[in-house]
Amino acid sequence: MSNPTVQRSASRETALRLQRRRRFRMNIPLLVMFSPIFVYFILFKYVPMGGLIIAFKQYNLADGILGSPWTGLNNFRLLFNSPMMVTIIKNTFVISILSVLVSFPFPILLAILLNEVRGMVYKRTIQTLVYLPHFLNWVIIGSFVVLIFAQEQGVINKIITALGGEKIQFLYNKSTWLGVFLGSGIWKEAGFGAIIYLAALGNIDPSLYESSSIDGANKLRQMWHITIPGIAPVIILMLILSMEHVMDVGFDQIYVLKNPMVGDIANVISVWSYEVGLGRGQFSISTALGFFQSLVGLVLVLTANKIARKFGQGLW
Repeated sequence: MSNPTVQRSASRETALRLQRRRRFRMNIPLLVMFSPIFVYFILFKYVPMGGLIIAFKQYNLADGILGSPWTGLNNFRLLFNSPMMVTIIKNTFVISILSVLVSFPFPILLAILLNEVRGMVYKRTIQTLVYLPHFLNWVIIGSFVVLIFAQEQGVINKIITALGGEKIQFLYNKSTWLGVFLGSGIWKEAGFGAIIYLAALGNIDPSLYESSSIDGANKLRQMWHITIPGIAPVIILMLILSMEHVMDVGFDQIYVLKNPMVGDIANVISVWSYEVGLGRGQFSISTALGFFQSLVGLVLVLTANKIARKFGQGLW
């Protein structure tokens, strides 16, 4: 006679296998929908990682990636022995930190304000207007910035001169250029970034607001004690993810807005890699700098996540 315990175990395993098969068949449409995204990440995110070996070679087009001679860490030595490198890394770090500190709160504030709007027509109109710049190329945004802040024909300077003031070199002075840079980034991305926080605000229990209103709390107290704590996990998550880009100032924005007068502050890693890698053909040096940039970003993300975990809000 067979053991009843063994029979029950076998039947349980059979039931689990059938359940997994049914679940797989049910998820086939979702897997098919996900497959293009999977292929995209494999082809354009993971496969190119193999090109990082260029950082350890004296790469040339004739020999290719595999045929080029190995140089070990020589490219990194040449890179960090360059007197310009300290300035480039400092510029990148300063601009990135300022972008995070200045730009990060704006999507949160915008989402909270939009969440308080009750007129649907007005709310949708404002949402459309603040989302639209995200879908415009930086070349177009740069044209708007020049149209507004140009010294001779800029709208702002025309208003200043009409009021009897003197023209201001917004785009040729380092401090004002940095303000224009940060402001244009906020204008372009704050609306789109607010979408995530609006979704998080939708998960807050409305009864909390009703209870606090009965207790006499005004809107500011409700925002401080209910709204912000309710979306705190999302805020921490987005802050951790933003650490990845601390050493990665957007190339498009810098390249469109920079000029020789602000070259000392606008010369960052992304622009320097483009000019050295594609402009001068020094692919190995450019790849070595990109490798270093990625490692710093990884360390910053891991550090930010470790700090967040101490408060119970880590990403993993």
